[in-house]
Amino acid sequence: MTPIIIFGVVLVAGLALIIFGLMRSRQPDVIGDRLSQFTERAMTLEEMELQQPFYERVLLPMARTLLATLGKYGPKQSAERLRVNLQQAGNPGGITPPMFVGLRVVLAIVLFGIFAVVTFTTMELPQAAMYSAIGLVLGYMLPVMWLGRRVSQRKKNITKALPDALDLLTISVEAGLAFDLALQRVTDKWDDELSAEFKRVLSDTRLGRARRDALKDMATRTGVEDIQTFVAAVIQADQLGVSLSKILRIQSDQMRVRRRQRAEEAAQKAPIKMLFPMVFLIFPALFVVILGPAVPKIMSGIGGL
Repeated sequence: MTPIIIFGVVLVAGLALIIFGLMRSRQPDVIGDRLSQFTERAMTLEEMELQQPFYERVLLPMARTLLATLGKYGPKQSAERLRVNLQQAGNPGGITPPMFVGLRVVLAIVLFGIFAVVTFTTMELPQAAMYSAIGLVLGYMLPVMWLGRRVSQRKKNITKALPDALDLLTISVEAGLAFDLALQRVTDKWDDELSAEFKRVLSDTRLGRARRDALKDMATRTGVEDIQTFVAAVIQADQLGVSLSKILRIQSDQMRVRRRQRAEEAAQKAPIKMLFPMVFLIFPALFVVILGPAVPKIMSGIGGL
């Protein structure tokens, strides 16, 4: 048998084994399919990742990376202050300070390009340059305005939810529950910004952090004066050994008084806020209805003279 024939036989046998293996791998696993009907198979990381939408797997990470990269080359700010503002806003979208700076840069470039394309084709050069600069500044300041609005709205929601949460917390502690279990009861009853902060405190304490430090971090993250007062009272009661239920009762009464005072203050501001819509919207319409019929007579009298 010549070497060529031997080589041909080996090649054919190898190809046959490869084809047989591929066919076997494509055959359905009958036993595995039957077992999967009665048992839950653990999903692999690849399968779990492929179940996510395309924008979460590809577009969102690319956008985050791009914003973080542009943020490194953007104007430098007080990173600590920006980080605190993002925390007080609730970390929307998990954005970081470099990503926020990158967002400002991208929005400024986009609005500058849009204003430039629109104005340079319809206006003179000085006016087009002025409007393009306005678009640049507007794009750079819009994220800051949005962040400030988000911070104020979150503070307002936390301040509004705090008195009711303190009432439930006080009742739970007076009923014999520990402070952590009382916080857990509050988080189970409501699902808002304040309960999310209480969940964060419970998570930190379960991970080994001291309750005092977890509460201080919550006061920093929220930036709400009432939360800071509540945290200071709880920490002082814990250090001095004072009854926590009495402190919570006092805090609850004070929060209800402050809520009533804020409602009275808002009621006192209502007439002033109503003055501008009345002057610019309601009174002109009344003048048109009342004085409208007299205008033709006045005009005809003037014409007769």
